[in-house]
Amino acid sequence: MKEKSKKGKGWLLILLTAVVMVTVAGVLVVRMEGEAPQVELTLGTTAFGLTKEVKITVADGKSGLQKIWAGIIKDGREVELLKKTYASSGILRKGKVSRDSFDFSVKPKELGLTDGSGMLRLVVTDYSWRGWGKGNRTYIEKPISIDTQAPRIDVLTHAHNISPGGSALVVYKLSEPCETSGVAVGEHFYPGYAAGETEKDLYIAFFALAQDQAKGTPISLEATDPAGNLSRAGFYHYIKKKNFRKDVIRISDGFLDAKLPEFEPLLAGQTGKEPIEKFLYVNREIRKQNKIVIDKITASSDRQVHWKGTFIRLPGSASRAQFADRRSYLYKGKTIDHQVHLGQDLASHSMAPVPAGNSGKIVFNEYLGIYGNTIIIDHGYGLFSLYGHLSSSNVRKGQMVTKGDIIGHTGKSGMAGGDHLHFSMLVHNTFVTPLEWWDADWIRNNVTDKLTEFAKN
Repeated sequence: MKEKSKKGKGWLLILLTAVVMVTVAGVLVVRMEGEAPQVELTLGTTAFGLTKEVKITVADGKSGLQKIWAGIIKDGREVELLKKTYASSGILRKGKVSRDSFDFSVKPKELGLTDGSGMLRLVVTDYSWRGWGKGNRTYIEKPISIDTQAPRIDVLTHAHNISPGGSALVVYKLSEPCETSGVAVGEHFYPGYAAGETEKDLYIAFFALAQDQAKGTPISLEATDPAGNLSRAGFYHYIKKKNFRKDVIRISDGFLDAKLPEFEPLLAGQTGKEPIEKFLYVNREIRKQNKIVIDKITASSDRQVHWKGTFIRLPGSASRAQFADRRSYLYKGKTIDHQVHLGQDLASHSMAPVPAGNSGKIVFNEYLGIYGNTIIIDHGYGLFSLYGHLSSSNVRKGQMVTKGDIIGHTGKSGMAGGDHLHFSMLVHNTFVTPLEWWDADWIRNNVTDKLTEFAKN
């Protein structure tokens, strides 16, 4: 019996030893894991200006985070930006924190860092038992440049006369390449474009004064370099006073019966509403939606000038509604709405051929709510023309057209009471008067003479 008892205890001891060894081996396998911490470093560009926003996200789901350190190495100095040690948990010393994020601003001047090249260094370790307990390490070094000097803007052109609904051109030089530059007019921004291949510091920018802006609207040049340094420069400009016409549009039941069926696909949620309520929805909400589409289309433009000389007006046409007419809509003798007409209505004969106002690229050729069948041409450097209420189109999106090419025919699609062309000019997303772009003297004095003198390339 004693012999059997001893043998039983022996086997039990062996079993316990085996369990312990397997457990220890399992712990060692887990705690000796070799996966380095994950690091996500968000800088944008590697240029550091007066202030640089940095975001660091670190994670280690197996052993947990142990330490993180970040700093800049410059001119033999090590400038610490971030340092943190994380607590461990229990006898196995696994990290309590498996993920952490840091958002902070780096201000080189306050840290005593001078302009020039440097190195951003980031070191993250975990609580793995690898390396005799030192853990797995992620080590990142990223070359950076420190630039705390804002770009200099030199304005070359002198006369910049503009009125509400008008356009203008400024030519300027920058002391360094910039991420963005252009003209700020109130809350609007009009980007500048490189003027030529030989003078890479020379830029031009078309800008506009919206029809609802007036004297006192701030206008200035802005430039932001790759390091995020922003410069502003005022320049001489004169804002002329401009008065716009008032117009009355009478809405009849006959007009509503004729027009509203066309808009049914756009009238979701308006089922059961009275015809005049549907009209107001189109005139207000669909109009706003159309403007959002136009803003998106005109947000970018070809970086070359496609057009030359005056823009063509619809041949043999008479002017009807004018640019920026202040419209009041009357129904059964009562004023029901107010809108601004952002184009020139030109009437010729029914389905008259419509020429491209000038050379450019077709960037839109679709149905567009109140404008009906619509074509938009990009003429380069932020200048666009729009052709609305068309009955047909002869072009396709992406096609290059030459001044005078027939792109479609007039019609009465959209919110048109009769066959005509709605013609608009835009400087980026701002509607401007077409009258200036039909005027050879205005174009020569305000655009081509400036380009000839300062931007010959």
